[in-house]
Formats: sequence, C-alpha cells, structure tokens
Amino acid sequence: MKSAEPFNCSEGTTDAFLTDVKDRIYGKTEIRPVVHLRTPTNISVSFTLYGILDVDEKAQKLDTFLWVNLFWNIEGLSWDPDECGTNRISLPRKQLWRPDIIINEFIDDNKVPETYYLYVTNTGHVIDDQPFHVISSCNLDIYTFPFDIQNCTFTFNSYLHTVLDVQLSFAKPVEEVLSDSYQAMATQGEWELVNMHAEKPIIPPQDWNKTQDMLVYYIVLRRRATLYVVNLLIPSCFLITVDLFSFLLPPKNVDRSTFKMTLILGYTVFLLLMNDMLPVTGNTLPLINAFFSLCLALMVASLLETIFIINIQYGSTHYGPLPQWVRVFFLNHVARLVCLNKTQSDQNCDKEELIFENEACDPMVGNPKSKEDMKTCASLQQLREITHELISIRQQVDKHFKTDESADEWDLLGQVIDRLLFGLYIAFLSVSFITIVIIWLIWYRKTASLI
Repeated sequence: MKSAEPFNCSEGTTDAFLTDVKDRIYGKTEIRPVVHLRTPTNISVSFTLYGILDVDEKAQKLDTFLWVNLFWNIEGLSWDPDECGTNRISLPRKQLWRPDIIINEFIDDNKVPETYYLYVTNTGHVIDDQPFHVISSCNLDIYTFPFDIQNCTFTFNSYLHTVLDVQLSFAKPVEEVLSDSYQAMATQGEWELVNMHAEKPIIPPQDWNKTQDMLVYYIVLRRRATLYVVNLLIPSCFLITVDLFSFLLPPKNVDRSTFKMTLILGYTVFLLLMNDMLPVTGNTLPLINAFFSLCLALMVASLLETIFIINIQYGSTHYGPLPQWVRVFFLNHVARLVCLNKTQSDQNCDKEELIFENEACDPMVGNPKSKEDMKTCASLQQLREITHELISIRQQVDKHFKTDESADEWDLLGQVIDRLLFGLYIAFLSVSFITIVIIWLIWYRKTASLI
C-alpha cells in the first residue's frame, strides 16, 4: 500500500480519477489494506433480519434471510471530494481485499444472487453490503410446543485471521439492529422475532495469536401458537369432555361401550391426521405429546371401566349372591360416600307365617270315633295336602324373590362403583390437566426470561 497521499484530480476527468484509483488499490487482494502489517484491521459488523423462512425442529436448523453490513478502512486512501467531484465510488468487489467474515452456525451454501460492487468513501472507508440466505444450526427446545420460545445465535468471526490481524466491533447498537429488523421484516409466518441481544466475548491477550475475534448475536424467536391451539388443543379438550359426560349414560339401557369405542377411534384418526403438525426431535418429546397420550389413555381407561361395570351388573348370573363384606363396604359405606341410596326390596316373604300356617294345618291327633270324625279327618287330610302344595309354591316364589334381590344388589354394586370411578376420573383428569398447564407455564416463563 502506498503512503497516504491524496488522489490527484487536477485533470478533472473521471478516467484520470479511476486510473489513479486502480493504481493505488486495484488487485491488492492478498494482504490487508494497512501501511504496517502489525496494525490490526478493525471490521465493524451489522445486519438486518429480513425474514424467518423456516424452523426445522427435526434437523435443528434455522432458515433466515439477512442483509449483512461490513465496514473497514483502507489505510493511505483519500481524496478531496470537491476536487474529484464525489465523496464515494463503487468498485468491483473482487478487485479489493475483503475480510473473511463468516457466520459460524452456517451449515449450508449461501444461495443468493452474487453482488459485484462495494462502496469506497473519500476517507478510505469501505462499505460492503451483501444478502445472505443463512441456514444455520440452532439448539431448539420444543418441550413447551406450541408455546415455545427459541434462542438462536449468529456468531460472526474471521475464518482465518486472529485477533492480532482482524478485530471486530459492532457497527451499531443491537437495539437499532432489532428496530431495523422489525421494520424490514417481510414474512409473517409461524415464527416472530421478539428480541435480540449481542455480546463480544473477551479473549485473554495470551490467546490473541491463536484465537479469532468474534461477535455473538442472540436471536429470540417465538412461535405463533394460535393455529395449534385451534387445531390441536381445543378439539382434544372437546373429545375428552364428551368422554367425561358419557359416564352419565346408563350402561344397562344404552350401549355405552360402543359409544366410547367410536370416540377412541375418532380420536386416533384425529391424532394421525394432526401428526404432521407436531415437531419431532431426537430424544425430546414436547409436552403436548404427553397431553395427547393422557387424553387417549383416559379414553381407554373409561372404556375398560364401562366393560368392568357391565360385567359387575350382570354378575348375579355367574357369581351368585353378593358377599357379605362387599355388601357392607360398598352398599353401605361407599354408597353413602357417592351419594347413592340403597333401595329396599318389597318382595320379601315372612317365614314365620309359613311356619304358622304349617303348624295351623297339622292333622288331628287320635283315631276317629264316628262317621263325622272320619269326614273331618278326610277334610283335614285334603287341607294338609293343599297346604303342602301351597308351601312348595311359596318356597319357589321365595327362591325367585331371593334371586331378584341378588340381581338388584349386583346392579346396585355396579352403580356404586361406576359413580365412584366417575369421581376418580374427574379428579385424575383435573389434576393431570392442571399439572400440565403448570409445567407449561413454568417452562414458558423460564424461556421467556430470555426476552
């Protein structure tokens, strides 16, 4: 680089000015534009975020479009803007030295049209603006999906030059970068930019000869959750509510099990259709997957409960009379707990009456003395036979009444257990949903602290 002498524009022509520029700086792309090589080149960095194109949770990638601004000085370059007629000129980028500034998180090619020029001012200040299609790696935490907030980084540093050769600085405050990005943001997709932070890590002097200087920008993104709430959470809540109220259907009069199986089938189809909307990563599952699994598990448990209750209510035909401890515990204590009164059967028979009738119909003692006595004994014998037949009929009726009473007890046991499990279902459902909401809020506040 030649000494700091101003350009000679005395001829007043553009050709003479460009000839002098070419002679001074053209083709010197191999070394930094400094007079002494021990002098580091200061690069000022800034950018504007124009769009958030995509966030790939499975591949942990962030797809954005940036306009990157780089500023540095060419030592020894200056001219008089009044004499030369301009205070800046555009020059071919490939003819000048350019800093090898990269974004560390880059994982793909920059697929944007190439720009060919940059500006050089009369003080030797270089302004280089370039578009970048940045596909960068980002550690995405989707546990609180769809209410997740992501913090991705853009780390600017030289590819080769250490701190002794190239030093980086912020061209403008990060608040201004954020404001410019808000104004330039052209996309209104699933993600929105909520905040931006920046820092320059401190590098110890003893590491300057082996470490590159760097600038770190933290990009805070928030997912727009309305689509997922409407299409995923609300339908799931509706279906689990329908399953909850299906307990009000009487299992003996309505085929409740068929209704619940239809509900489970519909929810399974719903999950299959909505599966593409759920993010997928390696070992981390979002909390919403636990929510869906819980809803499906509750529906299956509800179906199993219905099968169990129907089996109990028809248990009298298979299991005989209700055991005494079951009758005492469930029909007395648990029935009062679930506010279900035990109905008393009015089809009971009095065994003492049978005994009394049986005793009243005993035959006369002794032998008959006359024809009238013989007639009386014959009448008593007929009455005795009739009484025996009536007693047999009454015993059959009593047996039938006892069978009906046993069936009523099994039916009442089924009602008691059904109402008890219904209460437990409501309690478990409420506790589970409240727990999931609390976990959602805790993680959301934890990630929202990044804003």
